[in-house]
Amino acid sequence: MLLYQQKQALVQQVKTCYEKAECFFDRPFPFPTVLFNQRGKAAGTAHLHKNLLKFNGVLYQENQTAFLTDVVPHEVCHLLAYHLYGQVPPHGPQWQHLMRSVMEVNPSRTHDFDTRSVQGQLFTYQCQCQQHQLTIRRHNKAKRGQRYICRRCRSALTFIPSH
Repeated sequence: MLLYQQKQALVQQVKTCYEKAECFFDRPFPFPTVLFNQRGKAAGTAHLHKNLLKFNGVLYQENQTAFLTDVVPHEVCHLLAYHLYGQVPPHGPQWQHLMRSVMEVNPSRTHDFDTRSVQGQLFTYQCQCQQHQLTIRRHNKAKRGQRYICRRCRSALTFIPSH
């Protein structure tokens, strides 16, 4: 569970990012709602039409410095790109420009945090050449008829029940 001070530090970093953008563009931007209920392996997500930022509290606790220096500007730039340019590719040139020029951060599409603490149960599937680990979401889709194909050998994956 995140402490109040940890939440406040992250919200303050969001404010700092917005202040940088407002100075850079000499205009105000609507401040987003900030939540700490992002689940799974994603560090954060930007919900453009809701002006909402969601952060993964578990990964934040485990990677506080990187969250404040990299993840917060990353997600803020998604919202800024939407406010400035409309619907654009998520990690396209507009977003990259905002990361470099406004936030002065090297743009990176993904984080490299250890996600074992937030990793859900995995299910083993077999193709003709190897075993694959599928998430609960993909496993449930497979049970409902979704077919998954190995990228290497192009054969269908079949579930291997654990005993």
